Amino acid sequence: MKEGKPDLPGGKETILLVDDNEAVWDVLIESLQGLGYSVILAENGVDTVEIYKANPKKIDLVILDMVMPKMGGHSTFFQIKAFDADAKVLLISGYVSEKEVKDLLDAGANGFLSKPCRINVLAREIRRILDKK
Repeated sequence: MKEGKPDLPGGKETILLVDDNEAVWDVLIESLQGLGYSVILAENGVDTVEIYKANPKKIDLVILDMVMPKMGGHSTFFQIKAFDADAKVLLISGYVSEKEVKDLLDAGANGFLSKPCRINVLAREIRRILDKK
């Protein structure tokens, strides 16, 4: 245990973090890197698709915000899946419910978390998705 916090599951995988809120980036990037992950940041859906396509088989998980400028989470998700049907995508949002993203979950999204979420919840959800064969 470190500083009274329980050990959180981490890893060495590469995560593409997609969010347009700078305050969210700072916390998530620091937390994910602290767990051992490499993190690539995209600020919108257009950049996300370009980054994903430019790094074939190098991104292990996309953490995708649903509400963003230029291209929202729905369109971004389907463009990533069209390029790579095996892409692992964790949806996050503070503005939509799981019911509102049901079509994406049915289409192969690997999970959904409401923002804000605790880092221990996020860490466990990331491991659940990445460890699933």
